[in-house]
Amino acid sequence: MVKLVEKSPVEGLLPMEINGLSLTELVPGAITSVMPYAGQKTAASEALKALVGAAMPGPNRSTGREGARVVWTGAGQAMVIGAALDPSLAQHAAMTDQSDAWTVFRLEGQGVEDVLARLTPLDLNPGVFKRGHAARSLLGHMNAIFVKTANDAFDILVFRSMARTAVHEFDVAMKAVAARKALV
Repeated sequence: MVKLVEKSPVEGLLPMEINGLSLTELVPGAITSVMPYAGQKTAASEALKALVGAAMPGPNRSTGREGARVVWTGAGQAMVIGAALDPSLAQHAAMTDQSDAWTVFRLEGQGVEDVLARLTPLDLNPGVFKRGHAARSLLGHMNAIFVKTANDAFDILVFRSMARTAVHEFDVAMKAVAARKALV
């Protein structure tokens, strides 16, 4: 009988630090997609608040904090990252376990927006994309979810199958920004 061994999709590649910027993998435990049923958004939000301490966020926002963050991921849907959900929420919302589908990266350090500007069309200027903001967009050619968690930090989710490619994209962008700064 084959024995399966759990491995990180980026094993041996992270952590990475280049010129004061760091890229790490976060392992939040549970990631659950939550989609309130018609007419149940308020009830689902209140139930989430009671269960994990964070309500359903508005568009392009996140609520909560590390360990129990709820991130807007589209019209009528959010992802709960880091907290396992009680099955009682199913009376108000459809829930799908996404824990094995996503890899969560944290990119942090001064100038993080310069790196991400090379990878996504989002305007991540600190005056526009503030702490608690969230958006779905592209990271290179991959679908991604961006969450600003601090003034100089983003959590970025990509599909697990694209994790190694994402690390490569981050590496190239981080080195390019470091090289540009070295010329100044």
